[in-house]
Amino acid sequence: MGEQANRATRLLRGLVFAGLMTALGACTPLYRNHGYVPAEEDLAAILPGIDTRDTVADVVGPPTAGGVLNEGGFYYVRSRFRTFGPFEPREIEREVVAINFDAEGIVRNIERFGLEAGRVVQLNRRVTDDNLRDTTFLRQLLGNIGNFAAEDFIGEP
Repeated sequence: MGEQANRATRLLRGLVFAGLMTALGACTPLYRNHGYVPAEEDLAAILPGIDTRDTVADVVGPPTAGGVLNEGGFYYVRSRFRTFGPFEPREIEREVVAINFDAEGIVRNIERFGLEAGRVVQLNRRVTDDNLRDTTFLRQLLGNIGNFAAEDFIGEP
């Protein structure tokens, strides 16, 4: 009866070990990717101030989402979710590329955002705007009145 007891003990140990390995294997995290964001090399091919909506769609593909109006920007969104065991899926990474256009449909700027700790973080930005867009020469000239002090002209004693 000693031989059968040893076999039963080894079988029981093997079943327990197999059960533990199955349980541990079931708890490995699963990752899912959703959406599409163009590669940095593709975005480098887009020139702000030169390219249009059509050329952007040809170079990097159609957007994941568009602006509210037809003249809105193109938005490319990619998310990565992690599921661990019985817990609900959690978003661990999000990247958004926003390509904005001016009224004529020419690329104005390209921005790349990320999601870190629940906050939007700007990763990259290429802009062609100058800060003088809607300011006339006369407004700039008169806007500086009162923005200087007398010691700027006289010098400090």
